[in-house]
Amino acid sequence: MFISIKKSGLCIALLCLCATLSTAAIGQSKTIRISYGINRYIAYNLSTGQYDVHQNGTQVFNRISASVIVNGQALSSTKYTKRTYTKAVVKTGFGKGMRHIISLSANGLPTMQQVFYTYNSGSFFTQLIIKGKAINTNNMVPFEGGFKQISGDVYSLFMPFDNDTFISYNAKPFKGNEKVTSAEVGAVYDNDTRGGLVVGSVEHVVWKTGVTTAAAESNTIKATAGYTEEGVTRDKIAHGMVSGSEVCSPLIFVGYFADYRAGLEAFGKANRTAEPPFVAKWTKPTPVGWNSWGVMQEKLTFDKAIKVADFFADSLKGFRSGNTAYIDLDSYWDNMLVNKNGERDFSNLKEFADHCKAKGLQPGIYWAPFTDWGFKSGPDRKMEGSDHTWGEAWTKIGNQYHELDGARAIDPTHPGTQARINYMIDHFKSCGFTMIKIDFLGHAAVESTGFYDKGITTGMQAYRKGMEYLIKRIDGQMLIYAAISPSLASGRYVHTRRIACDAFKSIKDSRYTLNSVTYGWWQSYVYDYVDADHIVFSTESEGANRARLLSGVITGTLITGDDYSEDGPWKARAKEYLQNLELLAIVKNGKAFKPVDGNMGEGASSIFVNKIGRRYYVAVFNYTDKEATVKLDAKRLGIPAKCSVTEILGKQKLGSYRDEMGVSLLPADAIIYRFDPDPS
Repeated sequence: MFISIKKSGLCIALLCLCATLSTAAIGQSKTIRISYGINRYIAYNLSTGQYDVHQNGTQVFNRISASVIVNGQALSSTKYTKRTYTKAVVKTGFGKGMRHIISLSANGLPTMQQVFYTYNSGSFFTQLIIKGKAINTNNMVPFEGGFKQISGDVYSLFMPFDNDTFISYNAKPFKGNEKVTSAEVGAVYDNDTRGGLVVGSVEHVVWKTGVTTAAAESNTIKATAGYTEEGVTRDKIAHGMVSGSEVCSPLIFVGYFADYRAGLEAFGKANRTAEPPFVAKWTKPTPVGWNSWGVMQEKLTFDKAIKVADFFADSLKGFRSGNTAYIDLDSYWDNMLVNKNGERDFSNLKEFADHCKAKGLQPGIYWAPFTDWGFKSGPDRKMEGSDHTWGEAWTKIGNQYHELDGARAIDPTHPGTQARINYMIDHFKSCGFTMIKIDFLGHAAVESTGFYDKGITTGMQAYRKGMEYLIKRIDGQMLIYAAISPSLASGRYVHTRRIACDAFKSIKDSRYTLNSVTYGWWQSYVYDYVDADHIVFSTESEGANRARLLSGVITGTLITGDDYSEDGPWKARAKEYLQNLELLAIVKNGKAFKPVDGNMGEGASSIFVNKIGRRYYVAVFNYTDKEATVKLDAKRLGIPAKCSVTEILGKQKLGSYRDEMGVSLLPADAIIYRFDPDPS
């Protein structure tokens, strides 16, 4: 038979392959053992409403409970008087597994359910469900308790909610009174052995989730659905309420891993499975190309854009992926528009797009669909394609509005916002654009005191509605690239996403970008691709150019940004670096390199590694103004002890590698090696 189960406000059908297998009540003082993977199990105590998690003979989580605030009343799994257990075989996107339900009841209280999904893997999922009359909550805690002491060089990872305001990931030493609240996922690990835990939300269409870890007295962890913090989620008010006869928390991923990096990659893949792409499937090769914001910015003109396309067509013929490259016009493309009788004439944009295609290139455009940059001119201006005014659509926070980055947020559910989407996207499609870079998407996810659509009560619900409307209008006709945007919630809607905020040409830009790769490389499994932003050479040193180039290569794609309509040293560097066939082969693979170290605070690992086929690639960076020597140890890198080594950019075969080698780097420089394992 089929049963319908609510997941974070969404109903999915699960195939129930067997009936209830067991039931127990609190009076039996029974501990239920729930297995997940090999030598892993949850021990749920029906007498206390708490559980421990065991792995390979070790208790890795302890005294775990769940709680919720319903209509102002705090409820905990430990306070109910009756608990029963049922299980059934289910088939979900994760495969065939078991669904375990602990149902908790007490006189006068709504029913609480702690749900566990287990598969033959090294992790499990848990979810909290509350059922009753007129449930109203903005705080659900599906997972809270302790975890085993982790020894060594231990860190707790802070992950940003988005990539706005030049925010950074931060691995904070986990000791003393250190307390870290991370957006959507938390990880605590020993950088030496790499063992550690990963706990996070894999659903983002209703809730914002925060994961808090604390080292004081005893190690604790808490996953809270309903998390807002202005410096992280950008919200100026509390999380919106979720109401109904049944309210579900997001699905929470829980695991303890021998290598936290494998745990974060598993978490990334779980996000992709739990929330499959809403965007059209990407079947083409890894995108590469150029974007005008790298150098031109507000100086973008039609003539300059045409000259860039010609340079790519005539002088960078080797810089292609799948026989094409994208030439993308960023902000200020409206410099090309002509005003005719009060209407904007897009003919120059169409001519540009046609020119790109005639040259074997693909044209791209830029747009921010959920922001009003002209709000200081007043509320009565008409929105494009609509009789609605901008003031009607501004996202409301009490008697105020939400402003960030110099722009005012507009309500994603408002008909004026939707009409504007229709108007702009239809013009872009008519012009022939095959790529769109969408920006400042976080403005669509903020909490509001009231959305136009009264059925929408949280920022993430509004984000979902706005993004789904936008993606439907694009209708599979463009590569969709997200710039500033929520880090995980955007996975459903775009093909590629910029992993950090704006970055350009300097060694500091490379380091800033690689901070996000050091701690967020696993988002390669949430998106088709993650991107390092504008790869600009300009007049920086050759070493800084190599570092910026390689920061893009190891992130996953290459979007360049120099002003190729003008002569300068950047043209020669582009011809040399961007047509390196082996670098392009790495880009074709499309997946970010894995960091070797995760103890860099707000900095970045100096070594990254990736396996492509039988080969291993290792990129090494020196972010400092002094020469540096780095040891490449086979065991630490996770590569075979016996290899032949080739330095790719210099195309130099360096001979045999045995267990380790030292690398000397000049200040502000980088290098990349290929390790070919000995066939013996």
